[in-house]
Amino acid sequence: MEARQPALSASAQPALPCGTDPQPITDEFNEVRSMTSALPYTRLPGTPEPMNYWPGHGGIRIAADSWGPAGGPLVLLQHGGGQTRHAWKGAGEVLGAAGYHAVAFDARGHGDTDWAPDGLYGQDVMVRDLQCVVAALGNRRPVLVGASMGGGTSLVAVGEAHVDATALVLVDIAPNIEPEGVDNIQAFMNMKPDGFASLEEVAQAIGTYQPHRRRPPTLDGLAKNVRLGADGKYHWHWDPRFRTGIRNLDQRTRRLEACAANLALPTLLVRGGLSDILSEAGAQAFLKLCPTAEYVSITGAGHMVAGDRNDIFASAAIEFLQRVVPVDGEPVVPPHPVRPLQDVSGEDIVDVP
Repeated sequence: MEARQPALSASAQPALPCGTDPQPITDEFNEVRSMTSALPYTRLPGTPEPMNYWPGHGGIRIAADSWGPAGGPLVLLQHGGGQTRHAWKGAGEVLGAAGYHAVAFDARGHGDTDWAPDGLYGQDVMVRDLQCVVAALGNRRPVLVGASMGGGTSLVAVGEAHVDATALVLVDIAPNIEPEGVDNIQAFMNMKPDGFASLEEVAQAIGTYQPHRRRPPTLDGLAKNVRLGADGKYHWHWDPRFRTGIRNLDQRTRRLEACAANLALPTLLVRGGLSDILSEAGAQAFLKLCPTAEYVSITGAGHMVAGDRNDIFASAAIEFLQRVVPVDGEPVVPPHPVRPLQDVSGEDIVDVP
């Protein structure tokens, strides 16, 4: 594939905003972190502890899990807004068993990652956190897999050449999406802003938003999705300020369309056949912008593709990766210089969940 933008010289590569020590948690870092992570809620018993912690942009601490051999090709899994790293557990295990080093991390303001002290969760700061995770893992070239918000972060990171990735997998997200689907997600995230009285109420809310999913036999799995407040109510794990951030769909579309047209690495778009976010028309519009991309539509899956049909999603992802980033070979796309992420004028908009 030919790059569609002029290459930078090696000397033009910017320094990343984070250190490269794979275990950089220090007393000094924890002192900074203690000033940015005092949360009003507590974790419920049974919430899985993160396997890893790394410093993110601006001193926050990023929580992550990993699967597979440390020396395998690196695959970074980024969840959607309102989700956590746990959304990738099944896919991460399958990728790890296939020889890839799969890493899923909680985005800032989500799960066990710190909330942003300034309450900002825009696309640019998410890319900076991604750069920090890459640095913490030794600046190895990653495959970027992103669902919804995580896919938007991935698309900006590679479409503007801020991360030297080996491949890109977009999960039910593209530049052109359905406003009604976005409204549905936001309505779900805005339910019960003052908290839920019981885990049963939490389960009912999830069931209303995802009626096609079978309800689990117990409520134990909800522990990782909510936190207990001092008011005795259950609150979603994310920072409430994430819901109220500045969103501009037109500005988002323009930026991501430009990123899609710039893609010069192996790309796979995976759509949930039942998705109300990414329509077939939206998928086809992306393929016109990036005609070299591959495309899979998974019947019976909604917007949360990996959770709905993890078996099919993982198989499609591995079949793609084995061709373009083989476990026992070199990626088909050689390394390329990266560009600095400039502070743009105006607001750093928050991507759709």
